[in-house]
Amino acid sequence: MTGWSEENTAGSAGEGAVTLLQGTSFCISFANGDMNPERPHGFFYRDTRFISDWSLSVNGRPVEPLEAILYDPYRAVFIGRAERTDGLADSNLLVERRRSLNHGVHEDVTVSNHSREPAACQVQLTVGADFADLFEVKAGLKEVAHAQPAERHTDNLIIESEGLPITARIVVAAEGAEIAGNRISYSVVIPPQQKWTGSFTALPDLDRSRSLDDLNPRVQVHSTLPEERLMEWRRNVPLARMDNKDFEKVLEQSQADLGSLRIFDPDHPGRVVVAAGSPWFMALFGRDSLLTSFMTLPLDPSLALGTLQTLAERQGTEVDPRSEEQPGKILHEVRFGASAGQLLGGDNAYYGSVDATPLFVTLAGELTRWGFWPEVAGSLLPAVDKALDWITQYGDIDGDGFVEYARATDKGLLNQGWKDSWDGVNFADGRLASPPIALCEVQGYVYAAYISRALMAQSAGDNRLAAHWGSRAADLKRAFNEQYWLEDRGYFAIALDHDKRPVDSCASNMGHCLWSGIVDNDKAPLVAQRLMSPEMFCGWGVRTLASDMGAYNPASYHNGSVWPHDNALIAGGLMRYGFIDEAKRIVLALFNAATQFGGRLPELFCGLDRESYPVPVPYPTSCSPQAWAAAAPVHLMRMLLRFDPCMTHNGLWLAPQIPAELGALRVTNLPLAGARISVTVADGQTQVDGIPESIELHRKPRKPLADLLDVYASNTGN
Repeated sequence: MTGWSEENTAGSAGEGAVTLLQGTSFCISFANGDMNPERPHGFFYRDTRFISDWSLSVNGRPVEPLEAILYDPYRAVFIGRAERTDGLADSNLLVERRRSLNHGVHEDVTVSNHSREPAACQVQLTVGADFADLFEVKAGLKEVAHAQPAERHTDNLIIESEGLPITARIVVAAEGAEIAGNRISYSVVIPPQQKWTGSFTALPDLDRSRSLDDLNPRVQVHSTLPEERLMEWRRNVPLARMDNKDFEKVLEQSQADLGSLRIFDPDHPGRVVVAAGSPWFMALFGRDSLLTSFMTLPLDPSLALGTLQTLAERQGTEVDPRSEEQPGKILHEVRFGASAGQLLGGDNAYYGSVDATPLFVTLAGELTRWGFWPEVAGSLLPAVDKALDWITQYGDIDGDGFVEYARATDKGLLNQGWKDSWDGVNFADGRLASPPIALCEVQGYVYAAYISRALMAQSAGDNRLAAHWGSRAADLKRAFNEQYWLEDRGYFAIALDHDKRPVDSCASNMGHCLWSGIVDNDKAPLVAQRLMSPEMFCGWGVRTLASDMGAYNPASYHNGSVWPHDNALIAGGLMRYGFIDEAKRIVLALFNAATQFGGRLPELFCGLDRESYPVPVPYPTSCSPQAWAAAAPVHLMRMLLRFDPCMTHNGLWLAPQIPAELGALRVTNLPLAGARISVTVADGQTQVDGIPESIELHRKPRKPLADLLDVYASNTGN
């Protein structure tokens, strides 16, 4: 996952850096709570750094950090002590900073005097704002400043932007404080064994038409809404209990991270989407949000519905090479920073993704099978059909039946599949592929989209339309297995290049083809064998690129690293084709890796061999938490349960394959067709409670979706 401009190039935030999240806003600081403009620190709102400097001093000296405790994604406490001025070691002044995010930042600073004498203290907060665009900070650009000098208005310190296409200001309230320049000070004498507390509240504002007297940072920032939303999430998500407590912790961490990455739309109360990852991708990404929503359906199907509704509203309507928008196309990324509009031709959306559009249709089909056909048919079906129009017209540049990409602007992404780094698509000898490029997994997504639309038509009783899309799926599958299969290698090419030559590197992408079902049954065993070979499977997961390829680098972004979401889809594909043991190996490898990372899977990690390295090696700029990495354990548990609802056929298919290492498993509060059910797997037996009478329970794996299309099932083979 990369942003539309560059990969994640931000420098280090410092040892023990703390990140707080709330909606699309986030805050990064040192372990003592200070934010330094020379680091990728600050408070970010709508992709703009409204606070670049937030430094606390006591008697002219910085606070020495002792511990930072993250209570919730949006609030933390920083514990430190004031440095002594007499050179002695122990300080009698303990400093506590309680910080929370809502619309802005609120911080209560408490200084405790643990001596037997009164303590005279000068508590000072230095505030700075550069209004730098998130991409400027992420790229590590120095001396970026778009701000006027700080001013005082009553008890508020105000810094306004300058020289930007947006008008912005940060208002910092500190009742009873002295304000001079960009410094807010309290001069206090703290009695022996007593404490003093002062408060600072910072509110970002983009509405310059509002009078400063109408702004009340304390009222607008103080709110119980973040806590209420988090508590509701914890009440509603399923609860998994298993004998293996380390693995249980991984699932709990995934659920917590997904809750923290949610974005709430103020214009549509109740609509929720998921951001791509912390800290630099707290925005809606088409591909990431769609795949994350798909993988988290067992947690909260409303994430999928909100994602589809939001993306449908931003669906492309015209041809614009500057943003790569096209009619029916689903966006890649939404940004609101000051420079985003300049770089995107005056808009804040970028559409350079070849796979978000078929994934949009696929998710709509999956949501239909989870019992949301009325919502899909009622408002989303026009967007689904527009997306299919894009696939068959704009997506297929040369009319050969395959969807390919070639960027329309030199400011866009060179590669536009999920491996969207500049060198993410290469031949076996390491040479880069030239666009237009038709990725193998994208053809699988398109196949799944065609099947999904056919099943939706069948649900509506339109067998003619179902037959149309079913036939297109069968034709695509036939052509794919003919043109992408490398007979002498025993695996699928990662892509076709501009000359329709197979790009012959052995990459993890073909595992997604298993997941989508586009692979012929007779080729699946060789694909599974290659994916689990020593060149691909490193012991912690399947590498993105085999170690015998020319571009292999285990510490690269896409050419030999291990991505949890990639592995979750590969495992799902292996299970789909009956390679149960291989799927279990990936599950156990990822859960063991997560345990080594403290229970949380990062965006990616290095693809070094487990036999040589007893712990997984981190990738330096990996996002954590990151949405589809957090979703991976949830998807893996669904896959192990082989939990497949199909409300269009009034059935639930359930045939667990739980590894012995997990022990007994019980999942409660699973959402299904308006009900909440429980599944217990222990001693080889499966018990299901709470299933509605209208739903038939099938204790076997579900047939491939294509086989549910009776209008052409005999022609598909899978």
